[in-house]
Amino acid sequence: MRFPPTTLTGDELTLRHQVREFLADHLPPGTPALGMGTVDHEFSRALAARGWVGMSIPIEYGGSGRTAVDRFVVSEELLAAGAPISAHWTADRQTAPTLLKFGSEELRREFLPAIAKAECGFAIGMSEPGAGSDLASVRTTATKVDGGWTVNGTKVWTSGAHWADYSIVLCRTSPAETTRHQGLSQLIVDLHADGVTVNPIITLDGRHHFNEVILDDVFVPDRYVVGTIGDGWKQVSNELAYERSGPDRWMTPFVLLREFVDRLNNDSPAEALAAVGDLAARYRTLRNMSLSVARMIDDGKAPAAEAALVKDLATTFEQDVIERIRELSALELDPDSEDTFEELLARAVQRSPILTIRGGTSEILRSVAAKELMR
Repeated sequence: MRFPPTTLTGDELTLRHQVREFLADHLPPGTPALGMGTVDHEFSRALAARGWVGMSIPIEYGGSGRTAVDRFVVSEELLAAGAPISAHWTADRQTAPTLLKFGSEELRREFLPAIAKAECGFAIGMSEPGAGSDLASVRTTATKVDGGWTVNGTKVWTSGAHWADYSIVLCRTSPAETTRHQGLSQLIVDLHADGVTVNPIITLDGRHHFNEVILDDVFVPDRYVVGTIGDGWKQVSNELAYERSGPDRWMTPFVLLREFVDRLNNDSPAEALAAVGDLAARYRTLRNMSLSVARMIDDGKAPAAEAALVKDLATTFEQDVIERIRELSALELDPDSEDTFEELLARAVQRSPILTIRGGTSEILRSVAAKELMR
């Protein structure tokens, strides 16, 4: 398994500067860091007006026709600024690439222009009770009926289902013949359709981000089948490469780290200064690996195993960042510090356990990487 070294080109560095100028106008210094868990449709539409949503969508479908690395550059800057990007994030990160690779021409024409305008939000319909990272165990079924499919089952930990418009649902359309990976398909479900119930899951910090989605005899027309019936496992494996390797997998506590560094000065404890150096070096390594995966995607590859390895290393690192800062925050740093840091730290500590669960548990990711190495 290789991660070819790569750096940003001149055009990519120019794009980074443009994004920073945009953020200076729309999120001036002093603006609270809301983070990717915050939905702000107006902010997402402002990004879309600049061509920074659905960047990899071809121009013929309303996008900018740019590369995965271009999107990496924009995403990295948005995350570093703590921008509110949830309104478009999932549709931009993985729904659009999935429809481009597997969707029919009709689906592309219907959804891609709306995604590029940040006018259509998607949720991820993969995890289920008892089938979180082990997606081959999903029990949601889709039964063929006249003109479409009837879907029954439950999805859980579904981020943004309470405000999203649609969800690409992984379901079983036929019994497994030889392996559990057979007989799976992906369907686009209208989250406002009859038979769909969205129940909130409130996390420890009191926030509403996750949901339980119950599908009770939900009708899905044939045109909303993504790709080929029975090829769901291959398709979802490809989709997870987009979800698991991006900057959002190693930059979750970046704003917290920046606030921590701002508290330091020349008189700060040597232990704190050394910790910042160590964390910065590890950040740089993970960034280079993540950027390398983006280059692979632009080269037409499907680096699912590489993405799994990045996600495993990155989310474990994110927990290390939070724990190290929590330990060091007990040191005497700056008695005149603002409350922002304390709030960010409390929120990060509360949310830290989910980092190595969402998008695939560490055990599953290591299995994916190990199988590729053995192959």
